[in-house]
Amino acid sequence: MSFTAEAEVVGETTLLRLPQEASAQLPSRGQVAVQAAVDGHQVATVLEPDGRRGHWIRVDDALAQVAEVTPGDTVQVAVEIAEGWPEPEVPPDLSAALDEAPEKIQHIWADITPMARWEWVRWVGATKNADTRQRRVQVSIDKLDHGKRRPCCFDLSSCTDPDVSKSGKLVEPS
Repeated sequence: MSFTAEAEVVGETTLLRLPQEASAQLPSRGQVAVQAAVDGHQVATVLEPDGRRGHWIRVDDALAQVAEVTPGDTVQVAVEIAEGWPEPEVPPDLSAALDEAPEKIQHIWADITPMARWEWVRWVGATKNADTRQRRVQVSIDKLDHGKRRPCCFDLSSCTDPDVSKSGKLVEPS
């Protein structure tokens, strides 16, 4: 599917909101792994849910530079559902806990799907409260130790990036 989107800034994050018609064609209201082209520049990424039955694409520094995207620009976007999920960027606190964990836990982490690893990373990162985050890292290790392959009980269609969301909804541009 192809569409145009305007680059906008929410907090300190540049992003592209998908039109509702495009989001409606996706297989999930939650995260969706895609191969995307932004003004012709290819990127393997994960569309994030906006908490309103829509999705958005993060424009990180590398994509902004190669595609020459700046806030306010209107860009052409094409997305195709990816056959597999890219590996998530595991935050340092979770990564350190996994590195220090017993081999059994490391084996489970290596054995779960990249999509499941994305869910763990999202769950740990879905808070601005440092104490809550630290507790979630500890709970993640404990759940993995008990054979749990996914975190439990959070709404996968919510926007869980605390830098761009409030109450599970993507906030309006700043």
